[in-house]
Amino acid sequence: MQEIDDTVIPGSVYLVDVQEKSTVVHADKDSSIVLSPTPSNDVNDPLNWTRRRKLLQMTCVMIYTTAIGIGTTVLYSILQPIANDTGIPLSTLNAGTGYMFLFLGWGALINQPLALTFGKRGIYLLSVLGNTAMCLWTPYIKTEGQWIASKIIQGYLCTPVESLCEVSIADVFFAHERGTYIGIYTLFLFGSNYFAPLIAGFIYDGQGWHWVMYWAAIINFGSLIVLFLFMEETNFVRTSSEASEAVEFRNDDKDEKSSSNTPSAPGDLVGTPKTFIQRLEVFGSRYASNKMLFTMAYRPVILLRFPVIFWAGFQYGTCLVWYNVLNATCSLILSDPPYNFRASFVGLSYVGPLVGMLLGTCYSGWVGDRFAVRYARRTHGIREPEHRLWLMVVSLLLCPASLILWGVGASKGINWSGLVIGMGIISCSTGIGSSLSIGYALDSYKDLSGEVMMAVILVRNTLSFAIGYGITPWLNMGYQNTFISAAFVGLAITMTFLIVIKWGKSWRIASRKRYWAYVASSGFKH
Repeated sequence: MQEIDDTVIPGSVYLVDVQEKSTVVHADKDSSIVLSPTPSNDVNDPLNWTRRRKLLQMTCVMIYTTAIGIGTTVLYSILQPIANDTGIPLSTLNAGTGYMFLFLGWGALINQPLALTFGKRGIYLLSVLGNTAMCLWTPYIKTEGQWIASKIIQGYLCTPVESLCEVSIADVFFAHERGTYIGIYTLFLFGSNYFAPLIAGFIYDGQGWHWVMYWAAIINFGSLIVLFLFMEETNFVRTSSEASEAVEFRNDDKDEKSSSNTPSAPGDLVGTPKTFIQRLEVFGSRYASNKMLFTMAYRPVILLRFPVIFWAGFQYGTCLVWYNVLNATCSLILSDPPYNFRASFVGLSYVGPLVGMLLGTCYSGWVGDRFAVRYARRTHGIREPEHRLWLMVVSLLLCPASLILWGVGASKGINWSGLVIGMGIISCSTGIGSSLSIGYALDSYKDLSGEVMMAVILVRNTLSFAIGYGITPWLNMGYQNTFISAAFVGLAITMTFLIVIKWGKSWRIASRKRYWAYVASSGFKH
C-alpha cells in the first residue's frame, strides 16, 4: 500500500491530459481524458468491467431505487382514505412519514458500514426484501403505534436508497462520467417519488387503498428477483488513492517514472474473472476490520466539520424541503375549488414534475460532465469540484420563479396548466440542486465516498424531518405569503453556491491533513 502525501488537495484531480503525461491511463473514446481514479490491473476491479456490464449494474441500481421509491411514497395521495378507514388521525400518518425520512438518513450509520464491510449486494437485497414486507404489513395496521413503528422500520431498512446508491455509482464510473450517472440516479430517486402517487390514484379508484400497497409489494418482490440474478458486488480493496495518483503525476513531471507505479495497459489485466455463480454470492467476502466497521459508524458525524460536506448536505436538504412542500400542498390545492380534481387527476398532475426532473438531471448530469471537462482544459487539465457548481446559476431563476408560480398562482386560481408547469419547474430546480450537491461532495472527497454520503444524507434528511413539523404553521400564512417567503428563502440559499465557488477550494486545502489521515486509516477500502 502506498503512503499518502497529505499536501495533496482533496478533489483536485488531473482530468484532461493537456500536459501530455506518458504514464496516466486515458479513456478509450477520448485519448485526452485521464481515467480518475486510476483502475488497477485486476480483471475483477469494477472500474475494469466492460461497458455493458457497468450499464447492467447501473440498471440494477435504478431498479432498486425505483422499487424503494414506490414502496415508501405510494401512500402520499391516499393518506386521507387510510385515515378514514383505519381511524388513525391524518396528523399521525404524516408524522409517521416524517419518522421514516429521519431514519432513512440516520439509519445509514448502521447500514452503510455493514455494506462497506460485508458487501453492498447483500444489503441491497435485504433492503428490498424488507420493503416488500413493510408494504404487505401496511393494509393490516390498525393502531397509531403500529403505524409509527412500521414507518420507522421501513425508513431504517430503506436507507441504501439515500446513501449507498451514489457510492455504487462511484465504484464503477470514472470522474469524467460520474455526473451523468448521478443525474440518472437523481432522476429515478425523485421520479419514482412522483410516479408513485400518479399510479396510486388510479389503483385506489379501481381497487381500493389496500391494493395500492399490494401492488407496491409485488413491484418490490419482482425487483428482488431481478437484483438477485443480475446485481453484482462492487466493493473492491483499492491500494491507491487520489493522493497517491497525484504523487505519480508529480514524479512524471520530473521524469521519475517507476514501473511499479505505472498502471498496466487495459490488455494486461490479471486474475480470473468471476463466474455467474460466484457473482450470486451474498456476504461472501469481508472488506474491512471490526475496528473500521465501528469507525465508519461515527466518522460521518465528524466529517460534518468539513464545510464542503455540510454545505452539500444543506443544499441537498433544501431541495428536498421544496419537494416536501410541493407534496404537502398538491392534493390540498388541486382537490379544492376551483380545480376539484379527483385522486387520479391529482396523480396525473405529477407528469409535470416527472418532465421537470428529467430536464434538470440531464442538465446537471450529462451537460455537467461535458462542462467540467471543457473547464478543466482551461485550467491546465486540473478539475476542481467547484467548476461544476457554475451550473447552479440557472436555479437562481428557476427556484424562486417556480415557488411563486405554484403558490401565488394557486391563491389567485390560475388555470390548472399553470400550476402543473410550476410543479415541473420546482422539480427541475430540485433535480439540478440535488445532482450538483451530491456530485460536489463525491468529487471533493472521493476516497471516503461511503462516509461522505452518510454525512450528506444526515443533514438532508434531518432538514426533511424538521420541515414536516414546520410546514403546517407556515401554510397558515396563506398560499401567497407562504410561497413568496419561500421564494426569497430559496433564492438566498441557492446563492450560497457563489460562496462555495469562491472559498470551496480553500476549505478543501484546510481539511487535507485530517482527510488524508482518515483515508490512510481506512486503508483505501471502497
